[in-house]
Amino acid sequence: MANPVVARAEVLGVRADGPGRRVTVRCATAAARFRPGHFAALAAPGGSADVLRRAVPILRADGEDLDLLLPADPPAVLDLIAPLGTPYPQPDTPGCALLLGEDTAAGPLLALAEQLLAGGSQVAFVLAAPTAGRLYGVDAARGLTADVLLLTADGSAGLPLGEDPAGLVDQALRALDADLLYTAASPGLSAAAVGAATLRGVRSWTAVGAELPCGTGLCLGCVLPVRDADGVSRLVRACTEGPVFDGARVRWGGLGTVPADVEGAGVIA
Repeated sequence: MANPVVARAEVLGVRADGPGRRVTVRCATAAARFRPGHFAALAAPGGSADVLRRAVPILRADGEDLDLLLPADPPAVLDLIAPLGTPYPQPDTPGCALLLGEDTAAGPLLALAEQLLAGGSQVAFVLAAPTAGRLYGVDAARGLTADVLLLTADGSAGLPLGEDPAGLVDQALRALDADLLYTAASPGLSAAAVGAATLRGVRSWTAVGAELPCGTGLCLGCVLPVRDADGVSRLVRACTEGPVFDGARVRWGGLGTVPADVEGAGVIA
């Protein structure tokens, strides 16, 4: 987990950003600690959400400022805890990474791509959404690489997502000769992509698309089953142990449940 700070952050600017709002806040200490994949937990100062905050993605850090992705315009000052969560790890040596993002969840992948490129890796994007209007970061992704594939469920942009997303991801992995997959998508799409990557021997890291009611680990509302290195499945909190996990260790079929073989399941159930 990151080393977060608690601060009142001044909102410096708000602008439309795809289907969301890009909100720039001033918080120098948090900005210095940011890594792609981190998120923030927000509340309005003096409000009633002192425990249950809104968890939102951090898009990037620029000097003393953080860019956040919110669904609507915020108040002028935010009660902020950031950065939170476990970020995407960087490869030990340069390689070729496929970045799969869906809807606004794709936002943090853009800063990740910049970091990968700075480290000498090649990157390619697959951006998916229900409709063309929900695609996020297309122009920014195209500014980083010529390899950008669009998928929409209704076929209004790019290729139709269809019933075989694993096949589409497999084709992209094969065409790129990718050795690493990063995802920020719905559990269904991430599970399909991770399955395709695992069959091809490609390491995957995924930001699990779980609801984070508080973002700080207090409410236990984001637990999910994950298989540890010792092979034992345990319930972990997406907001503290994640949201980024080794994709092959997530029990995708058990999300939202307590599988019987999870350690401690007999006590929790």
